[in-house]
Amino acid sequence: MGCKGDKGLFVTAKVELGKLNALVKNLMSQMDTTDPNEAVRRVNSGEWVVQPDPRRREMDGVIYFSVTTNGTSGSDWGSRLEKKGLRIWEWAKDVLNSPDFKPMKAGITLEIAVIRGTRFIDSDRTTKNVRAEGNRRGWKHGNDISPEIACLIREKFTDEELEAMGLWWIVVMHEPINDSDGDPNLLSAFRYDDGRWLDADVDRPGYEWDDDGGFAFVIPQVAGTQH
Repeated sequence: MGCKGDKGLFVTAKVELGKLNALVKNLMSQMDTTDPNEAVRRVNSGEWVVQPDPRRREMDGVIYFSVTTNGTSGSDWGSRLEKKGLRIWEWAKDVLNSPDFKPMKAGITLEIAVIRGTRFIDSDRTTKNVRAEGNRRGWKHGNDISPEIACLIREKFTDEELEAMGLWWIVVMHEPINDSDGDPNLLSAFRYDDGRWLDADVDRPGYEWDDDGGFAFVIPQVAGTQH
């Protein structure tokens, strides 16, 4: 799955194995095949044409896409996701069942911006600084957005798609909601080796995040464009 360049090296020699594996797995998922060689053959032969995903785009370390609210309550989100084979972390269930989980009115399309964790150096990748970056860009977060967005993101993207984005998780920067232990949590779409999860992460201003995920904000809409 590579051609030789001027120096006789395969072009894939400079591609990280994890990214190459994610690429082939994503192709296999799209083609509904379990044979990686068959997936590669179809692409190389021109039988399968790869086109940009119209559902998302990326620019300067920020991934953009949209979700549409459906007014589902937190408890109903729990059963809805589980019926689709997704798993829900214990503390995420606490958040879903909290009276502070308030879904938005159904039928509202939101533009989401996910800034990669790699956009911050390790010592600066704190909740406080991430939110400050959202403020600098004019994005909505905290009380201005609903935790429902995490459920919509988890439902929208498969683990293979998250892997293709190079992300293990997408955490939504809503106002933290306390779990049963009294700890403030943010909901996140998380991929584990054992399947798709809706997770919850303890959140405090000085909390330092890893760089293998992204932080989701809402882009304010121009008046009259909401639909």
